[in-house]
Amino acid sequence: MRFLRQSMIGLFLAACTIGLLVFAATLVGGAVKERMAEDPKAPPARERVFAVNVVTAEAEDVVPVLETFGEVQSRRLLELRAAGGGRVVELAEDFEDGGVVIAGQVLVRLDPADAQSAVDRAQSDVEDALAEGRDAARSLELAGAELEATQLQADLRTRAFERQQGLAERGVGTAATTEGAELAAAAAQQSVVSRRQAVAQGEARLDQAKTRLARAQIALAEAERRLEDTTLTAPFDGTLSATDVVVGRRVSANERLAELIDPEDLEVSFRLSTAQYARLLDENAKLVRAEMVALLDITGVDIEAKGRISRASAAAGEGATGRLIFAALSDAGGFKPGDFVTVQVQEPLLENVTRLPASAVDARGELLVLDEENRLEAVQVEVLRRQGDDVLVRGPILGRQVVEARSPLLGAGIAVKPVTRGAPPEAPEMLELSEERRAKLVAFVEANQRMPKEAKARVLARLAEPTVPAQMVARIESRMGG
Repeated sequence: MRFLRQSMIGLFLAACTIGLLVFAATLVGGAVKERMAEDPKAPPARERVFAVNVVTAEAEDVVPVLETFGEVQSRRLLELRAAGGGRVVELAEDFEDGGVVIAGQVLVRLDPADAQSAVDRAQSDVEDALAEGRDAARSLELAGAELEATQLQADLRTRAFERQQGLAERGVGTAATTEGAELAAAAAQQSVVSRRQAVAQGEARLDQAKTRLARAQIALAEAERRLEDTTLTAPFDGTLSATDVVVGRRVSANERLAELIDPEDLEVSFRLSTAQYARLLDENAKLVRAEMVALLDITGVDIEAKGRISRASAAAGEGATGRLIFAALSDAGGFKPGDFVTVQVQEPLLENVTRLPASAVDARGELLVLDEENRLEAVQVEVLRRQGDDVLVRGPILGRQVVEARSPLLGAGIAVKPVTRGAPPEAPEMLELSEERRAKLVAFVEANQRMPKEAKARVLARLAEPTVPAQMVARIESRMGG
């Protein structure tokens, strides 16, 4: 009986334990279901506001600067060539690559012996021609005198014939005497004609002598010129380059000996596109003499020379596009022919344009501006020039705030917070909290187990101050759901 009683008690206790466990499981399951069935209180959705850098569009008059690259060259470049062949007997002391010479300085002298002999022969020919001319003049003078004497005799014979003819008419003279006088007068006239022929021959001889003298003088001048060509002088002040001759060497005619460059008279040539060239034309389609600056970068230090556009190439050039422009440089100290320089040309003035960062305008010429509610609005503008990191535009944007840099996150209708470049940061808005509101915020922060201890300490310290930033309060209350 005792065994049976103890067994029944054990079964009763086991049944009670199982019942309690089932009841506890039912309570826990119901609590979990009720908790999961409750709707979570999510914070209210807010529109995202982007902070953007803005700049105020203002109208101004701007002189655009066109930047390209060019090459410095000398406006006066002369090839020194030997006019005739010969042996080099003398060279200037500065006749070397880079040597500085002055105008009129003797640079190269060839052996003048053959040229001097030619001059002497030509001089002798001139003297012979002069002597022949003098002889011809004397012969012509004598022929003229003989003609006068012969003419005088012919006149006497003619008068004698006329007198004898008059006597015959009066019956005093005979026919034979008259005929003899007539024959004598005819012979005298024939002598006059002969003397005139001699005078003509003398004049022809004198003309030939003058022609011979002219030819001799021409030959003399040519020989003297060849003698002068044996000495090569500098026609202007400059610097020698590409020298290729030594004393004793025999040079041929027209052989290049060196190049003479004027380092003071420099110009720069640069190529522009057709569109850039069109911007440098005036109303008459003439190239304006715009001012320009040439910059040469030498180990980080820019050497600068100012100049002015002088002309444009007559043709575009084979295999080239655009236009080749030349500009004369002034005060080009430090520049050398062949230098590769940066060229900055001042274009004609543009009036009433706006300068903006290049990142503010997209490829379609569209930019974003702010409306009265700080929302973005797309505006189409005309892009006139691109100046490095800036653009010059013209459009209905004067006085409005323009977004400096566009991004894929920005578009028309998006709310933004404008930040003006260089403007001081705005002071945060502060609130004075009531004790009840402050206690709720403190309790929520203290109950938040996911917040780091350092951040929680900073937030609690700010909440303990008399005034609290409004942005912090709004952020905490949004997470509270209130």
